[in-house]
Amino acid sequence: MSLPVLLEFARIGFVNMLAFRLRYYTGVVTYFINVTVYYFIWRAIYRMDPTYAGLTFQEMVTYVAVGWVIRSMYFNNIDTQMAADILEGRISLVLLKPVSVQWSYIARALGESAFRLGMLTTPTALVLALVFPVQPPASVAHFGAFVVALLASVLMVGALNFIVGTCALVLTSILGLLRAKFWAQELLSGLLVPISLFPSPFREICAWLPFQHIAFTPLMIYLGRLSWPEILRVLLLDWVWVVVLLLFGAWYWRRLSVRLTVHGG
Repeated sequence: MSLPVLLEFARIGFVNMLAFRLRYYTGVVTYFINVTVYYFIWRAIYRMDPTYAGLTFQEMVTYVAVGWVIRSMYFNNIDTQMAADILEGRISLVLLKPVSVQWSYIARALGESAFRLGMLTTPTALVLALVFPVQPPASVAHFGAFVVALLASVLMVGALNFIVGTCALVLTSILGLLRAKFWAQELLSGLLVPISLFPSPFREICAWLPFQHIAFTPLMIYLGRLSWPEILRVLLLDWVWVVVLLLFGAWYWRRLSVRLTVHGG
């Protein structure tokens, strides 16, 4: 897909979100409440053990706050949109266009992320920084690496959601799959609890999955908890996973789309 076409689909995703902009005003409040709950939970834990998890209390608050801030940007609903388009037959309109189905959805997700950046991510970051003791990035260079990792997160979530949405081609309903994917991503990405707190066997399993690169990796870079050789290694892994998921998604769509039958009237 050419860049102008990609940008047009991203623009469509951005414009579509304008219809729901009021939801993002309330979203700032929702994210603030989430971080507040975690703040008091971790404060109680750190009162009992100030060195818990190898992070200071301020670092843990920063981890939680920045984690929810970036979650507001990389989150998208293209899996749900794909499922609805497939089950209701609207996917035929996408197939009629001489463009990549995969990239048409992922480009919309990128447009959504751009909208969220302005309407949800930035306001949420400002509110949390004013209320909680959130640390700045470890350095300007660490912030640059953090942004690179975050871009990979956005693409990774889009690629994962496209794969899940494609399952609607063979399943009558993917509601259960959507819920399972949602909670697996929330937990295994390190958003709810840092992966460093998981039992050793569980950490080893996570190391072979892409989820930790969605939130845990960017957050460790932000906090300066990784050395530069480690940062370069995890950034390489980030983008390898992006490529692998995109290639698998394209193959998976080609393999399952031959079964697609759209009934019209």
